Amino acid sequence: MGAQLFTNARIVTPAEDFMGSVEVENGIITAVEKDKIYQSGIDLKGQWLIPGCIDIHTDYLEKELYPRPSAAFPLPFALHFSDARAAACGITTVFSAVSFSDNEGKNRSFADAIALCQQIDAVRSQMLVRHYLHARIDPNSDTILNYLDDMAKLESLYLVVYNDHIPGTRQYTIEQQVEMRMKSMNLTEAEARRLLLDKVEALSHINHRAAIQKAFEHRCILGSHDDTTVDHVIEGKAYGATLSEMPTTLQAARKAKAEDMWVCLGAPNYYRGGSHCGNLSSLDAIDEDLVDIFCSDYHFPTMLGAVVKMMENGILPSKAINMVSLNPARLLKFDKELGSIEVGKKADIVTFSSKQQVAVVSMAMVGGVVKYSADYNHQVSALAAESNPQPFAAELI
Repeated sequence: MGAQLFTNARIVTPAEDFMGSVEVENGIITAVEKDKIYQSGIDLKGQWLIPGCIDIHTDYLEKELYPRPSAAFPLPFALHFSDARAAACGITTVFSAVSFSDNEGKNRSFADAIALCQQIDAVRSQMLVRHYLHARIDPNSDTILNYLDDMAKLESLYLVVYNDHIPGTRQYTIEQQVEMRMKSMNLTEAEARRLLLDKVEALSHINHRAAIQKAFEHRCILGSHDDTTVDHVIEGKAYGATLSEMPTTLQAARKAKAEDMWVCLGAPNYYRGGSHCGNLSSLDAIDEDLVDIFCSDYHFPTMLGAVVKMMENGILPSKAINMVSLNPARLLKFDKELGSIEVGKKADIVTFSSKQQVAVVSMAMVGGVVKYSADYNHQVSALAAESNPQPFAAELI
């Protein structure tokens, strides 16, 4: 793989942004030159040049697998398009969330979830971007104890979060869940309430966080999902969690920061100006400097969309970009190789321009190889030819 020179770019490093040039050779960033513009190389005409986004939590694969609740598609088909869309949105590392829960209404059993993860393991090396698994484990389920050994064998499993499903304790109140059950299960209010209260009674006596921690603490990053109270954060930290993912209240986010945990919120929350289900607004959390990481949650385009809006709202480009690249890399302990535009790091690079609060991605490079390119308004002519890209989407087995 020969040397590649990107010039006349607005480069974002961990601490600053500037016009300049970046050189890549053999998949590694070999030079980052401030205020130096070349006549040769690929002229990016002032576009942003940033590290590829690292998405620590996305449910997007589920949308490709089940675009409608009763319409299922095979994994190779779904993963192909999930992978391609990630690259087109400037995401070069993806953690697809898979739920391991007895929660009613989910699309797959524990055994099915294991099988899905094993299939992802088998094809991840053929994908355009880097793929990992994010396990959302219900600690209030006895069933999970039968699957921890199989889960520990998954090659791509690297992030595990405690995803409590006791009704009324986290994301949704009992009243909200009563209403949801009435609609989804065609129950009366009394029937829905009794169902939920019986579930609270049964699940409150089950807590397998210790077993989950023992199974994964030496090979995975641990986190806690939907922390709502200070006690939730304390419990997660006690069982090895270093991440508070989607805290639903300011109190929980404040406590997580006080406990030196990483705080992650969904980028759609910021882009839309608030939570779609009435929980903590990332705008309020940002105002108190409580957010370290943004993930795509359920919508890939908002990763860079949120970056564009943050910069428009006066947040420094380096800080905004770090929230979708270097900070997640640090959480994951990937930061020696990924997460920033620095000499010696792998060339996971994205270039884009912004228009009408949209990040228009022109190139996504993974390990020095262009995995996605688009010639918007002739901004990056000849980019694909000079960089010897792979086909747009890999064939899956």
